[in-house]
Amino acid sequence: MNWPSCRRSVAAERRDPVEATLPRLDLQLLTTTLDPLACLAAWQRQLADLPGGLPAAEAHFIGRVRGVSGQGLPLEALELEHYPAMAERRLRELAMVTAQGATAVLVRHRIGQLRPGDAIVLVAVAADRRGPAQRYGQALLEGLKHEVPFWKREWVNGVGTWVEGNTPL
Repeated sequence: MNWPSCRRSVAAERRDPVEATLPRLDLQLLTTTLDPLACLAAWQRQLADLPGGLPAAEAHFIGRVRGVSGQGLPLEALELEHYPAMAERRLRELAMVTAQGATAVLVRHRIGQLRPGDAIVLVAVAADRRGPAQRYGQALLEGLKHEVPFWKREWVNGVGTWVEGNTPL
């Protein structure tokens, strides 16, 4: 039986087979304030201009700085440092591998000093189906957390302490 709702999307039909496996990437490390909802709105306007319009599914994650340190003390600030060329290259490689088959990927990650409650990361993945969008987004977020070289320092009572390892899932 031929179910019309099970056909491939018009956008998927038009894309070159090689190009169809490569997501459109929009990746940035920011030293300025991150407004995740404004970033998402701008990204969605760009996606709407693609042949076939907006992809059928999007998965989004916004991460914020916690108000407590790893030891449970009130956090004054979180400082993120990185090695620019290495971090940017690894982020691009990670996005290409983990989101292969997605339509588009958006990543914004803050560096520098942040306060509790500040948005630190935005990961958004657009795909033809919700399952792939969610899986690609999760894989990209975990890779970003564990494979991109960022160093964190927590500031508590005026003292900065480097964080060893990453927080658990």
